[in-house]
Amino acid sequence: MTNLAPFSTAGARPLPFHTVISKPAISVVGLGYVGAVSTACLSSLGHRVVGVDIDPEKVSDIAAGRSPIHEKDLERLLTEGVEDGLVTATDDLARAVEDTDVTFVSVGTPTAPDGGCDYRFIEAAAKSMAAGLARKSKFHVFVMRCSIPPGTTMKVMTPILEAVSGKTLGKDFGVAFNPEFLREGVAVDDFYAPPKTVIGATCDRTANTLSQIYAPVDEAPILTSIETAEMVKYVDNVWHAAKVCFANEVGRLAKSQGVDSHEVMDVFCQDQKLNLSPYYLKPGFAYGGSCLPKEVRAVAHIAKSAGVSVPMIENLGTSNNAQIEEAIQMVRATGAKRVGVLGIAFKPGTDDLRESPILEVIAALRAEGVEIIAHDPAITTATNIEGQLGYVKHGSPGLAALAKELRSFLAEDAADVAEQADAIIVTQRHPFYATLTRRAMEHSKTPVIDVVRAFEKLPTCSEYRGIGW
Repeated sequence: MTNLAPFSTAGARPLPFHTVISKPAISVVGLGYVGAVSTACLSSLGHRVVGVDIDPEKVSDIAAGRSPIHEKDLERLLTEGVEDGLVTATDDLARAVEDTDVTFVSVGTPTAPDGGCDYRFIEAAAKSMAAGLARKSKFHVFVMRCSIPPGTTMKVMTPILEAVSGKTLGKDFGVAFNPEFLREGVAVDDFYAPPKTVIGATCDRTANTLSQIYAPVDEAPILTSIETAEMVKYVDNVWHAAKVCFANEVGRLAKSQGVDSHEVMDVFCQDQKLNLSPYYLKPGFAYGGSCLPKEVRAVAHIAKSAGVSVPMIENLGTSNNAQIEEAIQMVRATGAKRVGVLGIAFKPGTDDLRESPILEVIAALRAEGVEIIAHDPAITTATNIEGQLGYVKHGSPGLAALAKELRSFLAEDAADVAEQADAIIVTQRHPFYATLTRRAMEHSKTPVIDVVRAFEKLPTCSEYRGIGW
């Protein structure tokens, strides 16, 4: 496979000019739910669409303008497409590729016996698509739309396309991943008013072609790498599953307390500053402070007392502790005997140490004989550490273990931490922390463990380790 750097950018932007067909002809492989809806809706935008499937009944239905599934407005659009001469169907995938400019791949990706992804249908489709690609001279765009593990488009489909066709990625064809976000029952409406349009592509020409196709329904697609686009599809669906489970656990708990769960969630959903927003949804360090840990435990206790099962809520602490343990393991891996800690309060701008997760890291390292030197812009030797201990004595073993000696770890100047440490863990985003740690990595080759994404532009040196990036 040609080693071509994937097209990537942080978001929508104007693309360089490339000669593209005003209305590219499109073949759609797989006439199940996504494929049938895509065939109908793309034809309604004026594209000639060839539907492809190995199931003769689906091919017959699409060719006759009948919907193979029950979905609002789908049959009407298919009928109109057939009547307008824009929709046809076949079982000959190679010929469909030869006869079109863009191929959307929507074949099945069932669960394999080991719980992973079964690639059989992708591999079979890729071989047939490659046969068609081999017989044409024009540039062709292949667009994967299936839910697949990151890397599948470039490591499974693309090598087959090159090997079987004898063609070269970037020169003879382009590859993209374009996840679908269609909800059954309102899929047609979702096509015309998408929550977002994500395009991961190998080159500008491919991205430009897809952007042009989607322009009538979304003028500002999100342009990113293929691997990010693949991961987004999985993350979206897991998040939706998490929301369903969370709401149902709230329902069970509220019912046990004689509270109307729908009224609770109606109020909950009105908060779009914290609850329904990007806030809290960036990978980083564990949660802490005086509220979240305490109240997660309290809700789990209420549920247990009421005999209500809330496994998602009960295991939030388990997940949080796993992130703390990950930080500990990352520090251990450096072999450092003196560790610098930049930021010890549970978040910047406060001197609140209550259930600060970094204290659990410090306590674990101290128990192993590691020396600690720390700095926090809001915490000094005058901070009332003991006063905070009484509030969390049953919930913060790290603070309890460190309360009497924490002051002895504190450095007045953050530069002292950077200069004296064998390794540094940074837990708060401050420009001067970023400057200090970057200098320590470059000049002293000091390992830096970043649990908060402290840098606007991530360092590329080997001394840098991010906890989730």
